[in-house]
Amino acid sequence: MTLEALRDRTEALRAEIGRTVLGQDETIELLLVALFARGHVLLEGPPGTAKTLLARSFSAALDLEFGRIQFTPDLMPGDVLGTSIFDFRTNNFVLTKGPVFSQVLLADEINRAPPKTQAALLQAMSERTVSIDGTDHSLGSEFIVVATQNPIEQQGTYPLPEAQLDRFLFKLVIDFPPEDVEMAILRQHAAEPLEAGLETAGLAKVLDSAALAETRALVDSIILKDDILAYVLRLIRATRESSEIAFGASTRAADALASAARATAALNGRDFAIPDDVKKLFIPTLRHRIVLGPAAEIEGRSPAQVLENILNQVEAPR
Repeated sequence: MTLEALRDRTEALRAEIGRTVLGQDETIELLLVALFARGHVLLEGPPGTAKTLLARSFSAALDLEFGRIQFTPDLMPGDVLGTSIFDFRTNNFVLTKGPVFSQVLLADEINRAPPKTQAALLQAMSERTVSIDGTDHSLGSEFIVVATQNPIEQQGTYPLPEAQLDRFLFKLVIDFPPEDVEMAILRQHAAEPLEAGLETAGLAKVLDSAALAETRALVDSIILKDDILAYVLRLIRATRESSEIAFGASTRAADALASAARATAALNGRDFAIPDDVKKLFIPTLRHRIVLGPAAEIEGRSPAQVLENILNQVEAPR
């Protein structure tokens, strides 16, 4: 596959997902970056902003096996991973696989499950493997988690621990769309049947497992120059030195930012990354990996505002 072919395929994916999810072009692009960079994505936004629809449309455009978990306070780890059940006919235990055994996993309202259940995904997200009754089971290289959470309603929710947040390549914040986009959404739905669940029925499969492997191999061939790597490292270390941040980003975060920059370069038809790639990815990659200090919290500053200030202070290579 050539870079031009990759760019064409990416445009086809954007267009197909954009048929059902309007006004989220940047979010769709970052979802594709995560897919090609082998990362997971956390979607955060108020109810009714098409987070679940976006994840379902993303899956519908991929010829990959789809799984969904609706996280609830009574969900147990076995409901996610599966469990071994004794078969009296064969006198053996038989593994009943849970929904985690899929290629694209939608973890809907992930912050509604208790920490014990949330932790069931840690190994799956980090190693693409799960251990059940002492036996490891591979989930395959295509495995990707797209999780959603609601930041407004806090009753009956459990904040994700930092260890799990760090497994997400991006945290993408979705807000209410502009007025013209909302009108376009209403017009589109007014011309369609009222039955629920039909939003993604007409989406074509654009990418299968073989094409995904080719695409990722092309991303792997892109090497970052030392000046870009040095820029990434300066930004990461600046989060540890900022007076507004209590706990800065880890080395894993630096590696994630570099990997995402390689994928972004490929999606844009380049065999090299530029500083603007790093700048564009810095906030989505870091907003969930830092802990603000007391002063920033008292002033009401958000992680994005603090990170934007770091971007403005750290000199980019020319």
